Amino acid sequence: MRRPRIARRARRVPVPERQDDTGPGPRIVALIPAHNEAQRIAASIAALHRQERPPHRVVVVADNCTDDTPAIARANGATVIASQANRHKKAGALNQALDSLLHELAAGDFVLVQDADTVLRPAFLTSAIEAMDRTVGAVGGIFYGERGGGLLGALQRIEFHRYAREIARRDYRADVLTGTATLFRVRTLREVKAARLAGRIGGGSSYYSLASLTEDDEITKAVRTLGYRTVSPPGCAVVTEVMTSLPALWHQRLRWQRGALENLRDYGWTRVTAPYIIRQGFMGLSVLFLALYLFFTGWMLKRGRPEFTPFWIAVGLVFVAEKTVTARGAGWKSQLLAGTLAVELGYDMFQHAVYLRSLWDMAHRREERWCAT
Repeated sequence: MRRPRIARRARRVPVPERQDDTGPGPRIVALIPAHNEAQRIAASIAALHRQERPPHRVVVVADNCTDDTPAIARANGATVIASQANRHKKAGALNQALDSLLHELAAGDFVLVQDADTVLRPAFLTSAIEAMDRTVGAVGGIFYGERGGGLLGALQRIEFHRYAREIARRDYRADVLTGTATLFRVRTLREVKAARLAGRIGGGSSYYSLASLTEDDEITKAVRTLGYRTVSPPGCAVVTEVMTSLPALWHQRLRWQRGALENLRDYGWTRVTAPYIIRQGFMGLSVLFLALYLFFTGWMLKRGRPEFTPFWIAVGLVFVAEKTVTARGAGWKSQLLAGTLAVELGYDMFQHAVYLRSLWDMAHRREERWCAT
């Protein structure tokens, strides 16, 4: 599957004629929260202009920017709203922007929230709106990793492609309304805020929770708690940034994992959260089983030369086949990498370390420090 390149330097792009809030049908407003994204914001806006059904308005929410992000956004046809005294990162900036914009929109209009380091495929908005029946409250993107990043980037791309396969196997149900790009119905956002104000769901008194490390995961649970479905149809593909260093990946995944666990703790056991809690339990079992496997493998090697029976050789070949086939969408080089098993085993151990560290920090009530990634 061919992926568009992310622009490495800002450039001016043609601005489409449709940049006002008039015209037939529901209106679409795109919100791009951005903190010092001068190198990427032009590509994100350009992808919105290339949509089969482009938004009526593109708004960049400049959050405490010290670079040229606002100027580049304006030059590429976007309206810029600067956050005011925001100390709550992305969630706080979005809440301020939504408070200033939603009163102008009808309940049936749409708000697209996307990251500044993400490029949407041309069919994204068309596919998302087509999926918006009365039971759907929001439509999330299916994210793929951009090119580059060396071995670490390749491993993330394999991981993202496997996640896309899982979404397809679940009939395109979105377990997380990814922060890379999600289309909300205005009515849904208003209901989320009203439910928070009424105490029906936690997370503060606005649209996005200011208490969560992973505001996208939390708002998914909020939307589903209100009785709506969340989906990610096949046309809603996006290309997003990959982490190019282990420290950056560590901080990103620690925030994701810790945020997911804390959201489940805050919501408790409900019809909505039960599958998530069970999934986290299986993650814990996978950590345990991998540790036992490595222990007994080391123990056998210490005792002498291990025996390779036909049965265990067959089991190993099944694992190789599974890893290779599920990496198919990422390209043949990724399939070769996945077929080695050893490299991905190290990546799995990294993920398990993140999981264990998150549990440890939660048990000791350590405050997680937010790091830009």
